[in-house]
Amino acid sequence: MNPLHDAHERPRRSAHEHAGEPSRRPRPDQLHIGIIGMGHVGPPLGSALRAAGHDIVAVNASSPQARERAEVMLPGVPIMDIPDVISAADLVLIAIPDDAIEPLVSGLADLGAFRPGQIVAHTCGTHGVAILNKAQQAGALPIALHPAMTFTGTSIDVSRLVGTPFAVTSPAALVPIAQALVVELGGEPVIVQENDRTLYHAALAHGANHLVTLIVHARRMLEAAGVEQSGTYLRPLVEAALDRALTEGDQGLTGPIVRADSGTVGAHITALHKAARLAAEDNEQAGARLTDSADNYADMAQATITMLTRSGRLSQRAADELRTALMES
Repeated sequence: MNPLHDAHERPRRSAHEHAGEPSRRPRPDQLHIGIIGMGHVGPPLGSALRAAGHDIVAVNASSPQARERAEVMLPGVPIMDIPDVISAADLVLIAIPDDAIEPLVSGLADLGAFRPGQIVAHTCGTHGVAILNKAQQAGALPIALHPAMTFTGTSIDVSRLVGTPFAVTSPAALVPIAQALVVELGGEPVIVQENDRTLYHAALAHGANHLVTLIVHARRMLEAAGVEQSGTYLRPLVEAALDRALTEGDQGLTGPIVRADSGTVGAHITALHKAARLAAEDNEQAGARLTDSADNYADMAQATITMLTRSGRLSQRAADELRTALMES
């Protein structure tokens, strides 16, 4: 089978349309896919590719939890050692932690595990295809596919793939097959150049991972103020703020800093430190956590002041007054 055959002609079937029972109908361009890694990413991608009509021939699972995910998400697919997974596959999908990919690929290439014409793809965000160099030297066809999505390793992820952007990095000749695979997963392929992958991934980590940190601190503050359902309380405000940030940038910012309300900002920091002291009287760890939240508030406030000053929305005098309030409180 030529894996590049009619790549543009593959039907645009989404993961959402096939999130239920896997399709068993043969297709002329069906790929035999082996997956290395049954963490949070591999099982949903495998399930979506299986639903699109491809054959998941084998997976590797390195822990009891990974084996359970494989059995739930890809029932009937054999769990094999890594060399056997590679031997059985036209497409090897590597979904393991970023730092483990290059050593694994290099070691397998040294053992002669890869063969000419075999597609080898990974799902790492921060790297392109350079980490697959040893496989490419053996004649394999390298692709990097990174979905801009958070994963749970469960069936809910399959429907979330619909419309998800995927960063695609590959040699020019492989771009059509990479794009076709993304489309069959339900996603939207976006070309990211090799040298831009790390910056691209830093943006996603900052926007998504650090957002979680921010929300955890905000919930902790609300709970200290006696609001029990902190997540429910925050949701409408946070969703509206996120929507404005994504559509308007810093023009969507509201609140005491953009209004230059230094008294309010200072009062916030004072209240947070007071809450931390009171909490520490009963539970030292609870007090330490609220102190962390106060520090996080101050750090984010400083970053916001700098952003607004550089954009011209905040005068230097107002910025100085806000910074003074943060330090004196």
